Amino acid sequence: MALKYTCEITINKPREEVVRLMDDPSNMKHWQPGFISLDHLSGTPGEKDAKSLLKYKMGKRDMEMTETIAERSLPDTFSAIYEAKNVWNQQVNRFTEVDANTTKWVSESELKMSGPMKLMAWLMPGMFKKQSQQYLAHFKAFAEEGKSLAK
Repeated sequence: MALKYTCEITINKPREEVVRLMDDPSNMKHWQPGFISLDHLSGTPGEKDAKSLLKYKMGKRDMEMTETIAERSLPDTFSAIYEAKNVWNQQVNRFTEVDANTTKWVSESELKMSGPMKLMAWLMPGMFKKQSQQYLAHFKAFAEEGKSLAK
């Protein structure tokens, strides 16, 4: 089953600053709930075709996924493929300058699922979009106000 959706948010910061904050892996803990670590696996870190292992704690569950950078055309576009057990997710992120101090972030996601995740996507498709939109909101709070999810 494939699920496609788009999320967007307007951030009251210049595009250059938004992209700099988003592109720095050390900031992930501030806006990605449950983020534990990013371990580089292959390729040039942060560049096209680079692979990294991302680790998260989701409630009582540990989750790992592999990130493969598909496109890096910053400050305009950053695209990556995330793979975990029973889930394949391609995310294309576009950053548009609204004005000198405002940035629009549009995130397009395509998910393909199997096993129990396929059932979850069928029963609750809106859950995935809601979670993605929350990530954008957490990033906005971090970028604009310095709010951090890090413990």
